[in-house]
Amino acid sequence: MQITRREFCQTTATLAFATGLLGSTSLSPFMGAAAMAETVPTDELMKPEALPDMVMGNDKAPVTIIEYASMTCPHCAHFQETTFPELKKRYIDTGKVRYIFREFPLDNLAAAAFMLARCASVDDKGRYFALIDTLFRQQRQWAVEKPIPPLMAIAKQAGFTEQTFNACLANQKTLDGIESVRQRAIKEFKVQSTPTFFINGTSYPGAMSIEDMAKLIDPYLKG
Repeated sequence: MQITRREFCQTTATLAFATGLLGSTSLSPFMGAAAMAETVPTDELMKPEALPDMVMGNDKAPVTIIEYASMTCPHCAHFQETTFPELKKRYIDTGKVRYIFREFPLDNLAAAAFMLARCASVDDKGRYFALIDTLFRQQRQWAVEKPIPPLMAIAKQAGFTEQTFNACLANQKTLDGIESVRQRAIKEFKVQSTPTFFINGTSYPGAMSIEDMAKLIDPYLKG
């Protein structure tokens, strides 16, 4: 699947979204592929993307975590609600982890949600993460058959007007950037599903508990 401008416009214009997609968190070309941990050189992972990375934490932290997620992925939402708050408190806020969030939309609606977060963050990256968190927590309200009304209601709470909402979703450059990030993840880093995490270069697909993540992070912090 490749997100195109035509398909994206059709999705937002008709307010239609196939709810069956919400249960799928893998890209169709890779369905059934065995999940295997792979390691990517850090300098390759950290090469500039088509869009600026959204980063939390100390740039000199001993551990870097990159998460590839989709806004319509229920497993990503579950991770955001149950694991991320403790990950932030225990590791990101204490300078032990640098956390990078990258867009990997599995459908047009997820791309639209990412575009809104990007538009919200023009002057403040904190607003990006705030809207991402809100959208994940309210995923069941807007990731539905007719998504635009509830999505616009959430966006208005974040400071959008109907005009800026529509202008954001018409931004071809942002859409192309998000798709470029996704395609690079597929082709160069073999990302097959969401969420997928790279912890100091090693990939770990699937949502994890804080205990699971601690087992992978803590060895890098010893000594």
